[in-house]
Amino acid sequence: MLKYITSTIFLFVAVATFAQEADSLKVDAIDTLQAKGIDTVAVAKATETRVEQRVSPVRTLGQVEVIDTIATANSAISVLLFNDNTWRYILAEDFKNDPEVFNEKWDTSTPYIYYNLDVNTLPEEIPIRLVDSLKSYHYPYIGTITSRYGLRRGRPHQGMDISLKTGTPIYATFDGKVRIAKYAGDYGNLVIIRHCNGLETWHAHLSEISVSANEWVVAGQQIGLGGSTGRSSGPHLHFEVRYRGQSFDPERIIDFKTGELRREELLLKRRHFSIYSKFEQDFNEETEVAKQEEAERKAEAKPKQKQKPKTQYHTVRSGDTLSAIARKYGTTVNSLCKLNNIQSTSILSLGQQLRVK
Repeated sequence: MLKYITSTIFLFVAVATFAQEADSLKVDAIDTLQAKGIDTVAVAKATETRVEQRVSPVRTLGQVEVIDTIATANSAISVLLFNDNTWRYILAEDFKNDPEVFNEKWDTSTPYIYYNLDVNTLPEEIPIRLVDSLKSYHYPYIGTITSRYGLRRGRPHQGMDISLKTGTPIYATFDGKVRIAKYAGDYGNLVIIRHCNGLETWHAHLSEISVSANEWVVAGQQIGLGGSTGRSSGPHLHFEVRYRGQSFDPERIIDFKTGELRREELLLKRRHFSIYSKFEQDFNEETEVAKQEEAERKAEAKPKQKQKPKTQYHTVRSGDTLSAIARKYGTTVNSLCKLNNIQSTSILSLGQQLRVK
């Protein structure tokens, strides 16, 4: 009974807290949706924050269970409540299935759907927003790196190998929809997730798969357990990141030593799809880009100082009066007198300089 009362109190506190933050979140979220071509008319309509539905069956993010979903004043955003008295933002159900991202070449039977794509047809530079205002990111797994992206014994190795113990939880990196969740030859038990930002993440050699094809997952949700299935010399996670089937070095987006996302926006270049293009080779360039992005964010966040109005003068000509000058510059005689320390009855001289602003 006490546990139920505590959960109920937490529910109302979380609702109240979110109601205060929803407005600040709305702008970025709507911008993101509009950029994807989603109709945001419904988003703009505010409704009272309310408990929308109880999640059934209970879903799991790692060892934390989802107990409720809460609707908000922004119809594009919902809140997940967890049994450890924490909560996070997610896209509401109606805004998850972006047709531009999830309908193009959607195939749940084979991992390889872009096998005939000519990489030279892709743009030279592809800006990718890794996370939006919802900040939906979680590392897949943190451990000792045993093999990086690049050539390995003369053969392309298109991802990162991270050692682990069989049965270790593996997590979804961003929100998205599961495209592949099955045994896939050398990859063993494989989970491929296509994310809202257009990227796909591949998780191979799993001992157990916890999700199904076409299932929506959120960042941090457990999608399986690490293992050594398929062509594997020992328990490890093989992790790949791909764009339109083209792999690139996962270290461009994730610092695997800390598990942190390197930046919120990635400028992916066509040359990055080469197996010879590794993050460490472009480290200085990537670092400078990150520094520039950080400086721009700080500049945008810094309150802009009001510029002082420029001082302006008028040269008295024949026939000028204080009232005529005041009308010309959109001010008053009283203001002119204060600026020039004169009286309204003062006689003006030809060539006299009067400050008008």
